[in-house]
Amino acid sequence: MSENRTRFVTKADGRTLAFEEYGDPSGTPLFLLHGTPGCRLSGRHPDESRVVDAGLRLITYDRPGYGKSARHKGRQVVDCVDDVATIAADLDIDRFVVKGGSGGGPHSLAVAARLPDMVIRAGCDVGVAPYEADDIDWLAGMDPANVREFHWALAGEGTLMPALEKQAEEAISKVDADPTALLDEFDLSPADLAVLADPRVQERIRMTTHESFANGVWGWVDDDLAFTKPWGFDVSELEVPVEIRYGATDVLVPAGHG
Repeated sequence: MSENRTRFVTKADGRTLAFEEYGDPSGTPLFLLHGTPGCRLSGRHPDESRVVDAGLRLITYDRPGYGKSARHKGRQVVDCVDDVATIAADLDIDRFVVKGGSGGGPHSLAVAARLPDMVIRAGCDVGVAPYEADDIDWLAGMDPANVREFHWALAGEGTLMPALEKQAEEAISKVDADPTALLDEFDLSPADLAVLADPRVQERIRMTTHESFANGVWGWVDDDLAFTKPWGFDVSELEVPVEIRYGATDVLVPAGHG
């Protein structure tokens, strides 16, 4: 996966965002928003020909603080809307589909809610629910490792940042030795383990892990903080078609968040 795909756009406030696209240049534009942690490389399919065959023009970008995108301290989930709109304008795209997985899920909902004239439809795979939602136990069913991480986030940046720095260092060491070991602290389902067995997936994990933390762990820190605070929009604003998906046995974001 070469670096020559990477492009940059400068926001009005002077921050830069790194993005890339692949697939069919004349296909349906799809903004694929990466998880937490992650980067623009996370959305690349191991076999690009399948993306071309599907007629998709796939656009991915580093959320602020990840990869090669500058940090946006104190950002809310809703702040990604202007990021996506800025990249879409740079690419002369006025209509697109948006989809996000894991930490990208709430961000995809924000884009769909605030850009209804541009978004055709949206997808949210295993995204967390708003933390202030009063009809669920937000941490119930999550793996203990995820519960621990969100407790750090609730304690604030001073607690969260050094803890995630240590986790990032351990993650890089793990993927260099064996990419499948990255998630060994979680009690993953057989379906997840089957995906991890694919050598192409393992190589992508290795590259995306290194690139995710190229700017340090600020992207990860700011994602976690944003998820445990008001998102800056309400899901009731959504008017475009939205597909919500969860794994029946997922322990990272349980189906109850749906």
